[in-house]
Amino acid sequence: MRWPILRGSPVLDSLRPAIENFRDVRTNIANIVEVAGWMGYEELPLPEFTLPFGIGAGDTKEAIDFILVADSIDTAFTDFSTHEKFQVDFAGQHWSDSDAEFACLKRALDAGKPILDGRYLAKISRDELDEIFAGNIKMPMLDEKLAVLHQVGAVLAEKYDGRFHKFVEACSPRLYDGGNGLIERMAKEFPRFNDVSEFEGHEIKFYKLAQLGVWMLYSTLHTSGKFRLDDPEKMTAFADYIVPVGLRLLGITSYSPELENAINTHQLIPRDSRREIEIRAHCIYATALLAEEVNKLRGPKEQVIIPQIDARLWTHYHTTSWPHHLTQTIMY
Repeated sequence: MRWPILRGSPVLDSLRPAIENFRDVRTNIANIVEVAGWMGYEELPLPEFTLPFGIGAGDTKEAIDFILVADSIDTAFTDFSTHEKFQVDFAGQHWSDSDAEFACLKRALDAGKPILDGRYLAKISRDELDEIFAGNIKMPMLDEKLAVLHQVGAVLAEKYDGRFHKFVEACSPRLYDGGNGLIERMAKEFPRFNDVSEFEGHEIKFYKLAQLGVWMLYSTLHTSGKFRLDDPEKMTAFADYIVPVGLRLLGITSYSPELENAINTHQLIPRDSRREIEIRAHCIYATALLAEEVNKLRGPKEQVIIPQIDARLWTHYHTTSWPHHLTQTIMY
């Protein structure tokens, strides 16, 4: 069949080979239209990521620093052996997955640890990081997260006086702007954000954490005028473990029996393998098509951008017991 081709960002523009030449994952166009028929009448608000913890109340610079430090290690919260999710109790509530990571970092900040300073992050020890992430289980991929913080902290210390807000101030207020946009510079200056894969000789761009970090800044700060972003419509979904589960359960995507079995039996799916690339590419593609169909049902003032669809799926499915694919990676 001829697949609708979506344009609008380097991420969407790169997907075509993985969509048209699929083997294990397919997007079901008819089911997208069906789901849009009811999802289009939901509120689909912009999430307020930092407000539960009061981060940066009255201090935009602290909010930017916290969000981007947390975003840099916002990856892999399921134990790859036991399949148990990382969770923690904080501020009278129970938190799971990346919410639990944010809670741990806020707990550390309240305890006086300088976790927003790149100079501290560049030298933080494994024992210190293990203590910060005290929860129901050991933080999955703790060593990889430690290496990321060392790398990110070193760049911040060398070029931006240790602070992410100074990096943001140095960029164009756009995602893509001839190399000076936020996403472009995050991917170039911080290798951990350069989330790309090769598929049949083509580079597929995902930029999960780079986009997610900017989305968190935008959704939390832009209404107050404290964060400017001129092209939010160029954001895509944040291809991770959870959103593909939501799409799969809604029938928007479907998997080959072999892939379905691999996921259900908790087999590791290697980073940059064909299956992993297809799961992530179809996640981005399907959510973009879903946003397009949803907007056909909404008035001019109710139009949504793709991350609002992503947020709808993530919030409803991130604590589900349905198995997600297991890939050991620092990229999501």
